[in-house]
Amino acid sequence: MRQSENLAAVAALRPDFLGFIFYPKSSRYVGTQLSETELAALPTEIRKVGVFVDESEDAVLARVAELGLDLVQLHGHETPAQCAAIRAAGVPVIKAFSVGEEFNFYVLQPYVSSVDYFLFDTKGSQPGGNGTAFDWNLLTAYNLPVPYFLAGGLSLEQADALRNLRLPGLFALDLNSRFEIEPGLKDVEMLRQLFTELRT
Repeated sequence: MRQSENLAAVAALRPDFLGFIFYPKSSRYVGTQLSETELAALPTEIRKVGVFVDESEDAVLARVAELGLDLVQLHGHETPAQCAAIRAAGVPVIKAFSVGEEFNFYVLQPYVSSVDYFLFDTKGSQPGGNGTAFDWNLLTAYNLPVPYFLAGGLSLEQADALRNLRLPGLFALDLNSRFEIEPGLKDVEMLRQLFTELRT
């Protein structure tokens, strides 16, 4: 999210989280388009997530302080120590991992005590937002105590399957590229339809 009117329209649907991408190479990069005032005006129950890729802890925490972010999502090669340092500063951490045709859950173990959530996205050319889904059945083997976000090409066409998902550890759904008119601009009506499906 980065456009004021679009942000307000999506916020009116009352999602649990709204994401803002601070990765300059992303087509959804926020840049300087959002202000602290705009974010402060969002409903207080909506948690604001800053998405970063291989940024220093100082840079991440500076953005958190500047814009009043509630959580950070780390989508690069951040180490458990880096995650723990940000978390120790009082900022909850979501650590993203890319999933291909298979996934080695052992890579998650060093992060268990350093993060609040995992996020599983589809492996692709970009750190995220590739618009394709992975085989969710891979997550039936998940047995760690850290809840996770499911990402990766989630779409309105999958509404019934998403509503009936019963995966261990599943905490939230990350909706992005399949609900866009263009990068960074969400299709509010499509989101409204999915929210209606998921909440009934």
